Amino acid sequence: MQTKYDFTLPRGYVDAHGTVHRTGTMRLATARDELEPLRDPMIDGPDDPRLTVVVLARVVERLGTMELVTARDIEGLFAVDLAFLQDFYGVINFGSQAEYEELMAAQSASSGPVTAAPALNAPAAAEEPSPAAPSADDPASGRVSSDVAYVRPGRSAIEEIPTDGR
Repeated sequence: MQTKYDFTLPRGYVDAHGTVHRTGTMRLATARDELEPLRDPMIDGPDDPRLTVVVLARVVERLGTMELVTARDIEGLFAVDLAFLQDFYGVINFGSQAEYEELMAAQSASSGPVTAAPALNAPAAAEEPSPAAPSADDPASGRVSSDVAYVRPGRSAIEEIPTDGR
């Protein structure tokens, strides 16, 4: 049984020395990983956004060359990286193999992060579609644009135990 999964962050964590850390390893979560942070007095309950940060800090075992990943490091992630780790956590802990492969394929198909502003004398971007032409994302036409590089699966946050089930 595989219990550890490698990942690559879309942008990467920049540490205090300016080093970018993009690759890492996340292990499967245990019940303790989800319950223990709820005992932390700084966590206001299962809806506290900090819960996600603390849980991710517990299950991310490696990030680049960093010896230890802390909640402060997770707080320092770019939003796109935090969203990716939330999705990754959801897929490896609660998803199917197909969802895992879909997430990895979506990530590898993405064009990567924005790295620089376009040059001022660069040619204009693609033309706007004419008003008469149907939109590629028009649900009425049944067409969906194929240029969407990264689509987040249904899970956007760490799943938690419902309060009425306790």
